[in-house]
Amino acid sequence: MKNETGKDFFDEFTGESGKDANESFNPDPEMFSANFLEEVEQSLHESISLRRDLHGEQCVATNQIDKCWRCKDDWDKNRHVLAQCVRGFAQGTIGGSGGDNYLVTDPTDDDAANPKPGTLRFGVIQNKPLWIIFEKDMIITLKHELVLNKDKTIDGRGAKVEIANGAGITIGNVANVIVHGIHIHDIKKTQGGLVKDKEDQPARERFKSDGDGMTIFNSSKIWIDHCTLSNGFDGLIDVTLGSTAVTISNCKFSNHEKVMLLGADDTHEMDKNMQVTVALNKFDAGLGQRIPRCRWGFFHIINNDYQPWRMYAIVGSAKPTIISQGNRFIAPDGRRKLVSMRANATEEEWKQWNWRTVNDVFENGAQFIASGVDPILSPEQQQHMNIQPEPGSAVEHLTSCAGALSCTIGKPC
Repeated sequence: MKNETGKDFFDEFTGESGKDANESFNPDPEMFSANFLEEVEQSLHESISLRRDLHGEQCVATNQIDKCWRCKDDWDKNRHVLAQCVRGFAQGTIGGSGGDNYLVTDPTDDDAANPKPGTLRFGVIQNKPLWIIFEKDMIITLKHELVLNKDKTIDGRGAKVEIANGAGITIGNVANVIVHGIHIHDIKKTQGGLVKDKEDQPARERFKSDGDGMTIFNSSKIWIDHCTLSNGFDGLIDVTLGSTAVTISNCKFSNHEKVMLLGADDTHEMDKNMQVTVALNKFDAGLGQRIPRCRWGFFHIINNDYQPWRMYAIVGSAKPTIISQGNRFIAPDGRRKLVSMRANATEEEWKQWNWRTVNDVFENGAQFIASGVDPILSPEQQQHMNIQPEPGSAVEHLTSCAGALSCTIGKPC
């Protein structure tokens, strides 16, 4: 299925970020999703071969993304290999690969307008590609939102890195960012102020932050992997304002109400070309809603583990396309059994939206109401779409290592 107005929209997009988004837009998302499914199916059968014995302990890579880099003794000497492992719509994102490593030694965030060398904020504003790593365990409390420059990887492997008790992360008007292996929790609304977001530009006045764990807007080629997110003031992850080519994978979400926003408003037609893969994540019991909340774009929700939610799981408006494949949905006790909810549309309208469920598993009365029709696919697309995803019954295994990993340098991770 091709987005009805995608090309026209990107013809009108201006600026570097718009050009990046235009180049990242995939005109055949079903075919792209099918390729990912094929790789996931292969990985489940191959994962057992990626087990190593280490003093009686086993390292197990349970899915296609992880088997690309995990369970190798020398991962810390070859960190940039991670950039070869992205799947889904963000495929091709390399973050800071090819650039220098930057070591965070200082967890403070005293001056957002003039950040000190050695701090995380100093690293993320540099104009060159950087692979950002951490000297030791640290809790970083941000006074203002952490605004990332393009071509960056934040790699928390080898330390327990927490962004906590302050502002969250902002990825705006940039391309090519990887965030891997960090904890984001207890994010607060913070006051506005002067914040430097590029090394060669003066600090700019920014409004107060909303209290989101991670905000992504007008950006492309963004990969969020193996992060643990919980207990923010607003959302845990927001993807809005023309962003596309995004993959959110292997993450663990817990203890929160509004989890994930993919498209901020029904009037934001710029999101018609948003393409997001939500894969291999674990949504813990007790999350409230928006798992995710979708508008306008094309959303591939595959092999995620949904524990009982409080209100509903997936909700959409403004005619999004949603392909739900190989997920496990465990409904809560009581009346809140609906997985898929439509908003701001009559039944006559939403019945035309393409919402499909394939090989999902529904437990405790969970219900997904499908709608629309199967798209007309080319012979090549049909070939790929005929490859079945891993069924929902495999999800517990596939997501068993979701969230930030405890990696020790010199040992398999």
